Amino acid sequence: MPEADSSILAGLFAVFYVSLAIAASGHAILKKEDSRAAVAWVGVIWLAPLMGSLLYLMFGINRIRRRAAELRGEMPRVDQGSAVRAYVPEDMGRELPREMQALARLADRVSRQPLLTGNRLTPLSNGDEAYPRMLEAIACARQSITLSTYIFSNDAVGRDFARSLGQAVRRGVSVRVLVDAVGLRYSVPSIIRHLRRERVPYARFMPTRTPLAMPFMNLRNHRKMLVVDGLLGFSGGMNIAAGNCVESQPRHPIRDLHFAIEGPVVAELQTVFAEDWAFACRERLNGERWFPKPYAPGSTLSRVIPDGPDENLDTLRQVIVGALSVARRHVRVMTPYFLPDATVQDALKTAALRGATVDVVLPLRNNLPMVDWACRGQLEDLLHWGVRVWYSPGDFDHSKLFTVDGRWSMVGSANWDPRSLRLNFECNLECYDARLARSLERMVDQVTARAEPLELAELRNAWLPVRLRNGIARLMSPYL
Repeated sequence: MPEADSSILAGLFAVFYVSLAIAASGHAILKKEDSRAAVAWVGVIWLAPLMGSLLYLMFGINRIRRRAAELRGEMPRVDQGSAVRAYVPEDMGRELPREMQALARLADRVSRQPLLTGNRLTPLSNGDEAYPRMLEAIACARQSITLSTYIFSNDAVGRDFARSLGQAVRRGVSVRVLVDAVGLRYSVPSIIRHLRRERVPYARFMPTRTPLAMPFMNLRNHRKMLVVDGLLGFSGGMNIAAGNCVESQPRHPIRDLHFAIEGPVVAELQTVFAEDWAFACRERLNGERWFPKPYAPGSTLSRVIPDGPDENLDTLRQVIVGALSVARRHVRVMTPYFLPDATVQDALKTAALRGATVDVVLPLRNNLPMVDWACRGQLEDLLHWGVRVWYSPGDFDHSKLFTVDGRWSMVGSANWDPRSLRLNFECNLECYDARLARSLERMVDQVTARAEPLELAELRNAWLPVRLRNGIARLMSPYL
């Protein structure tokens, strides 16, 4: 090739490389909220000619939120209007302590959901308590049943639910079942054949044609909600699977916590389901059958907090940070997967430095070893600044609880990891009720009473290959 032609090609490549690097750098500078991430990507873009820009285009751009927005489109939100607004407290100052008022205002602005009075939440331990109550509610349904779950196993428990739902259909009850398409794959064959045989109307959330597709791992519906006749709800962290019935001694037992929910906040749970169902099926659920007039059997102030990679992105994370910022005496966190980002870690450390006792309870036996390794890889800094970590012995514990100062609690489907707080669709409830918060704290205290605290020396003196394994796993935490 003539020298002149080579010079022209080299010049064109240089122009192309510089233009692409400028464009990629500009995108990183403008779009990356974390300045450290922006600096890191700009360095990669310019120090690795062409490859750096290509790496940024493939991995640096957050396509999760964009894809969620494109898929859900401009779907209008379901609004029940005055049906629930009648239960919004008129005088927040009379209902809540001052520090909790600030937290309530924060949650109101970031979630755009009403805080409602008159609710009652009843904790249900494991499937041994939760499933009989849920099946009884289904058997007594007269108008409507909506069920959303991540895992609907094709086992004895799953088939019991399918039969009960089918019986409700034959009684004339309007039934809608929404199951995440990935969650269905936990059973082979899936529960779908039984739902079809029982003529239960169902839909898959975000079905994928190939296991290699990106949506297979992301944009999952991790919510667990059952609403009966629009008045009685069940929500928490529990899937539908025989493993949750611990008393029957299954092969892989799973401890978990669910809640029976009564009051106006149930209409908000129904609203979350109705929006998910409209997205999956383009069917709108409206009217008295789905949204009857609420009633107020209790005194708990509660709010539904939906979260997902759409307009609700970062809602739960902001509420978590806000709750930690008002903590003065004690914080209790119970979660199976604990991979908080830097902001949440700083909030936990700051609460401990202010003098609050911060307890994080994790399962000693984790069903996801990689997540456990990554978690251990980031605990040293938290322990150094006074956060206490406990490992719950015995069966794998999938429970999710968060309490502050014996006055506030949050329960639901979300874990403290990037998948729940950034990539999945989740649903939690925040509750302003000292009696409920103290009862949940006693549950956590019962676990820590038989748990062993994790000592800082144990992490620092661990075998070097183990520390390297945990450190490498920690680098993968944004994708776990």
